[in-house]
Amino acid sequence: MKIIGRDLLDKIKKADLDGEKAHSIYSPPYRDLFTYEQILEKNPRFAATNIVFYLKNNEWHFPLIVRTTNKKDKHSGQISFPGGSRDESDLNFANTAIRETSEEIGIPEYYIKIIRALTPIYIPPSNFYVHPFISYTKRNPDFILEKNEVVEIIEFPITSLLNLDNQPQFKTLESSRGKEVPVIDFQGYHIWGATSMILSELSQLLKKM
Repeated sequence: MKIIGRDLLDKIKKADLDGEKAHSIYSPPYRDLFTYEQILEKNPRFAATNIVFYLKNNEWHFPLIVRTTNKKDKHSGQISFPGGSRDESDLNFANTAIRETSEEIGIPEYYIKIIRALTPIYIPPSNFYVHPFISYTKRNPDFILEKNEVVEIIEFPITSLLNLDNQPQFKTLESSRGKEVPVIDFQGYHIWGATSMILSELSQLLKKM
């Protein structure tokens, strides 16, 4: 099954979100839940990530990134979306998502069009409160990696999310620091944590299409 066309983007824009219900499918079992007020009390760092759709072989894909190894970074070496901390100069979180995408994987900002926001997610280990976005680019990306932050691009077809298991497998990974976590296994890559939780929400949204 191939998913193409502007019609999909319009449906995504209008669909209801499952929020924490979708997140919980791929949430580590030991993950604590916090209210918005409790999160704010922790003085979190605000950030945004971006799921950028583009057409490849007549099918929508989006890039995931493999982050560089850095002992100071709690998410070192993990798979994530392009994204990062909000700058004071950013007009809003959507602007953060677009800017960070351009900086990390080289897509010019003016080619990135925001479709909608997904449900924000709090990441306790790094104290980030992340605002995920879905966007698209009409122009086929020519990825240029910020080598200090990104070592590899994974091109992920959105059709793979239609088969995402609602009862995920658990694995103990080096990047999970020896803890057993629910994972998305894609072509030998293990996707877990906030990235898999955001993908779970996107998967639930797509299944409504």
